[in-house]
Amino acid sequence: MRVRFTPSARVQFLSSLSYIRRDSPQAAVNFRERAETVLRRLEEFPDPGRVVPEFPDLPYREVVIAPYRFFCRAKGNIVWIVAVRHGAQIPEGPGSRPPNEMLNGIRIRPGQE
Repeated sequence: MRVRFTPSARVQFLSSLSYIRRDSPQAAVNFRERAETVLRRLEEFPDPGRVVPEFPDLPYREVVIAPYRFFCRAKGNIVWIVAVRHGAQIPEGPGSRPPNEMLNGIRIRPGQE
């Protein structure tokens, strides 16, 4: 398995690093290193973490790397990180995306999540 970020998840992750870096550059480095270590484990264990409690019927799982939540889904031989949210944020439901959104070549339609 390989771990990949969708474009929007990559932007969210980089934004979180930038936000942390404003207060403490070393904390940003530490968070990035923790995230890399935990996300690398997804290559061998693609169904870690837990079902997303707000959306238990969807095929997504979450991995918590405090204080952030990484939402992921295994598809083929790739584990896609589809969103990164601060733990205090409420994740958006599947109806909040435009229909037929493309996520790095994976077409997600409402009802197929």
